[in-house]
Amino acid sequence: MSTYRAAQIAALGSPFELVEREVPRPGPGHVRVAVDACGVCHSDSAFINALLPGVSFPLVAGHEVAGRIEELGEGAAQRGWQVGDRVAVGWFGGSCGHCPPCRQGDFVVCQNLKVPGWAYDGGYAEAMIAPVDALARIPDGLTAVEAAPMGCAGVTTYNGLRRSAAQPGDLVAVLGLGGLGHLGVQFAAAMGYETVAIARGAAKAEFAMKLGAHHYIDSTGPTSVADALQSLGGARVVLATAANSEAITATVEGLRPRGELVVIGADATPLGINPNQLLFSARVIRGHPSGTSQDVQDTLAFSLLKGIRPTVETVPLDRTAEAYDRMMAGAARFRMVVTTG
Repeated sequence: MSTYRAAQIAALGSPFELVEREVPRPGPGHVRVAVDACGVCHSDSAFINALLPGVSFPLVAGHEVAGRIEELGEGAAQRGWQVGDRVAVGWFGGSCGHCPPCRQGDFVVCQNLKVPGWAYDGGYAEAMIAPVDALARIPDGLTAVEAAPMGCAGVTTYNGLRRSAAQPGDLVAVLGLGGLGHLGVQFAAAMGYETVAIARGAAKAEFAMKLGAHHYIDSTGPTSVADALQSLGGARVVLATAANSEAITATVEGLRPRGELVVIGADATPLGINPNQLLFSARVIRGHPSGTSQDVQDTLAFSLLKGIRPTVETVPLDRTAEAYDRMMAGAARFRMVVTTG
């Protein structure tokens, strides 16, 4: 292969265009990945619309990548990688290794985090270059389409739960049943939590139960979300996957004393929480970022073990614009994945 196809944005405000590019060679500490599938994440819009600093064009987005190593750069073999290895690259696309968080071993909050589609070309393409510290091994038993969304949506929900204060048997609520939430419910149930799904409309109750939820709360119903949670004993943890600050705020009073609100849904609107809601019940609110490549690998292994899979719609690379538009419109059920095969 002397050239490869990529769905790029040529300039700010331009549409997706399918272009032919020369196949790049991986530099030291890097590999070239033949992309088989790439999930479409709402965060891609921040790069496509240049809402974050350092975005440059032309831009190839995509940070939920699954594929195969097809060429090793210098030193990659010494790090344990071989041509043909099946790998995933997620939101964590590598770290600098020298900032204070990295020196403390907290690589996912690296001050110079390399997100694919931002720091370098992402996975809306037939090939991409990635640093070896971004690579997670895909286990046999998971397809590329199943593995791709786990690099961001999967690891964020899985890590958010396993690093929370919840213990098996605790009441854990997942706010939202979208691309993140439908995975969060499956992970919560598989981890042994008494799982509550919270979403809009009574019609979603059956789907929530199929995912493993023990309880369903309709946030549009006559009983407030907080009261409904308290009627179940109060949540030890609420995993807020919905990108809606008003909906996130509505869960706080549903936390039990010393309960924890874990926020992974991105919304620029401030939360409407006052200090007294936290102070007298010793409640905790924290944001949770994605996860390192090892965390992605852990997520993939746990998903295989427990039979957890994303619900996806697939489109070929030449229909990337359609996949992106469906994701932005909230029309996807529940994750759009671009494929190259």
